[in-house]
Amino acid sequence: MMEPASPQYGKWVEISFDCLPLRCVPRTDVPLDASPKLAEKMLRVKHAIEKHGTLNTYYLHNAECTFHLTNDPNLGMIQFGFEGVVMTDAQDLEARNCELTVDLIRETCTWLNQAIVRWLADSVQYAVLVEFNRYIQAGDLSKAVERMRQIEQASDQSGGYVGMYL
Repeated sequence: MMEPASPQYGKWVEISFDCLPLRCVPRTDVPLDASPKLAEKMLRVKHAIEKHGTLNTYYLHNAECTFHLTNDPNLGMIQFGFEGVVMTDAQDLEARNCELTVDLIRETCTWLNQAIVRWLADSVQYAVLVEFNRYIQAGDLSKAVERMRQIEQASDQSGGYVGMYL
């Protein structure tokens, strides 16, 4: 009889992200003292707002999706970084669509080829929708909105850019 896999293995897809509710972005201009990396991210957020609006839209960043094709992390792991927008229904109860930029970060899969990379990169979109629905159900979406409102209030009270580092 085989022993069960340890708890850290056996997860076929792992997804992590930071969520920025776009309705909580008070301004989209880039501060003059912003680092180039921050300025680029702020411009991507601005573009997302211009394209998708702020209602029922969420910007996911600092995000990764890892596929495990075996139960050994040293064999068959494929990890993508992603960033972009998730759009929900009118009540913010279900993720409906997403538009993500997806890039291969690293892999431990000797049999990987470009067609598989493209297919898995496309699969990230579906995996993120499933995970974002779990995020909503866990109540994390409402917590993210509240955190952003608190940051916005602190910024308004200080007259500065509190929390500007997205």
